[in-house]
Amino acid sequence: MNIISIIPARMGSSRFPGKPMADILGMPMIGHVYKRVKMSKHLSEVYVATCDKEIYDYIESIGGKAVMTSDCHERCSDRCAEAMLKIEKDENIKVDIMVMVQGDEPLTFPQMIDEALSPMLKDINIKITNLVADLKTIQEFEDPNEVKVVMDKNNNALYFSREAIPSRKKGVLDVPMKKQVCVIPFTRDFLLQYNEMEPTPLEIIESVDMMRILENGMKVKMISTKYITKAVDTKEDLDKVVEIMKQDELHKVYKC
Repeated sequence: MNIISIIPARMGSSRFPGKPMADILGMPMIGHVYKRVKMSKHLSEVYVATCDKEIYDYIESIGGKAVMTSDCHERCSDRCAEAMLKIEKDENIKVDIMVMVQGDEPLTFPQMIDEALSPMLKDINIKITNLVADLKTIQEFEDPNEVKVVMDKNNNALYFSREAIPSRKKGVLDVPMKKQVCVIPFTRDFLLQYNEMEPTPLEIIESVDMMRILENGMKVKMISTKYITKAVDTKEDLDKVVEIMKQDELHKVYKC
């Protein structure tokens, strides 16, 4: 089975311009993501999809593979779909599963990719999975930069929101506080099907791409991970990641 990962990255982030090339202990953030994803035992290859030559040139300089894409994409999945089709054409291959890993997740562990893939490798009916992790504090739970998710008894997503869900305002304070972790495997055909769907009302309201799948009556299987990660949405997030990375055992393996 041909399983690849594509890491979408662009310099034009509205909240933190240029963040893929932000320095973390002497290496650009996108370098950390690439090297860590590359360690997954299930992946045939890893690519960075970007519309920025600076990112493209850096990945090539470290021996990685990069794909130039359009600068008109509004969603990461669109960029990944374009890159996947280019890869298939240029390398004369057929992809079975594409794992999207966000370029602002420098603390990603390769085992997280293996976790996300496991249900799809066991059940051909599962078209997409998404990692989910615990939020440790109320501050994180109420942070709109963290996408929260609630699930049914079978661990399928019921709803995603940047608001704190489920609500703690009804008197019950001990609620499950779960966040979406952006390691998301798609089967090849489902990725293309997803990108052909029109954006949906709740997807737009919540600013969460996965809502499009739920609003079309389909399922997103959520897979729990205990690995501690931190997405970089702001410069304050970057400072936190730098401190965590100083103690990170995986970083010691690839930093040279």
